[in-house]
Amino acid sequence: MDKALETMIANMPEKTGKSLDAWLEILKKQPFTKHSEAVNFLKKEHGVTHGFANTIVHLSKEDKTQTVDLVASQYEKKEALKPIYDTLKSYIETLGNDIEFAPKKAYVSVRRKKQFVIIQPSTKTRVDLGLNLKGKEAEGILENSGSFSAMCTHRIRLATIDDITEDVKNWIKEAYNRGI
Repeated sequence: MDKALETMIANMPEKTGKSLDAWLEILKKQPFTKHSEAVNFLKKEHGVTHGFANTIVHLSKEDKTQTVDLVASQYEKKEALKPIYDTLKSYIETLGNDIEFAPKKAYVSVRRKKQFVIIQPSTKTRVDLGLNLKGKEAEGILENSGSFSAMCTHRIRLATIDDITEDVKNWIKEAYNRGI
């Protein structure tokens, strides 16, 4: 769970008058078929702000008995690429103790206060490493992100562990240093 969500849940009783569990119990008793119906119910009937209402409804839909390993899912059909991810993750973890890996459905966001790297298995033969290096000229394998991701300024295409060169590590470190 990311820190912003943890903070929101911790602040929920003070800001909304009820804990997350209490809100989830209220929603269980309602026959909503659409997300927006539940959000509107919480806003109109209970005076909950949109941000809290939206979060409560999202969390009410999570199946807490089944956790999905998003990273495992990303590499399920791209097993040969998992060592590239593991090598990148191991290196990035050496940069500091303030790093958060936030797996999404198709990629892993890596951030400090700001996202500085994205690791995405884009094809069966390639991992794309997205970097936030605003103002840096593209050079060689460090290319502009183009249509790869609007959340990164640059991209490096990695097909093997050997593609993780000292230059690649230096660019990752530069992005880390900028991610504060």
